This record gives sequence, structure tokens and C-alpha cells, in this order.
Amino acid sequence: MALFNKEFMQAWVVGLNLVISTVVGLAMGIGLDYLMEKWFGWNTRPWLTVIFLIFGIIAGFKDLYMMAKKQNDQSNKKSS
Repeated sequence: MALFNKEFMQAWVVGLNLVISTVVGLAMGIGLDYLMEKWFGWNTRPWLTVIFLIFGIIAGFKDLYMMAKKQNDQSNKKSS
């Protein structure tokens, strides 16, 4: 029996994708808030941070849904 089986690795990847997409969205929002203030003098803080954080969370859950759907389709093919 392998230490890391296929199901464990898929669950690990899903969790990692959720975290990474959330962090990337947060970082993009913070960066854009900073650049808007630096380049144009617009104080958009914290709105772009919140918006891009929400985009990152949505992207993570979309990826979770797509992987779950793919897994479900594969299990339906095996049972048929």
C-alpha cells in the first residue's frame, strides 16, 4: 500500500488550489490598491483588495467544483 494514494493527492491538490487562489487574489488586490494610490492618487483601499479576494475565493471554489465533477464523471464511468 502506497503512502500517498491517488485520492489523497487529489484532495491535497484541491486544498492547495483553494489556498493559492485566495492568496493570489488577495495579493493582486493589495497590489492594485497600492498602484492606484501611487500612480493616480486614488485611495481605493480596501475596495480592490476585497473585490480581488472575493474573485480568488470564487476561482478556488470553481476549481473545487470542476475537480469534483470530473471525479464524479470518472466514478460513473467505472460503475457503468
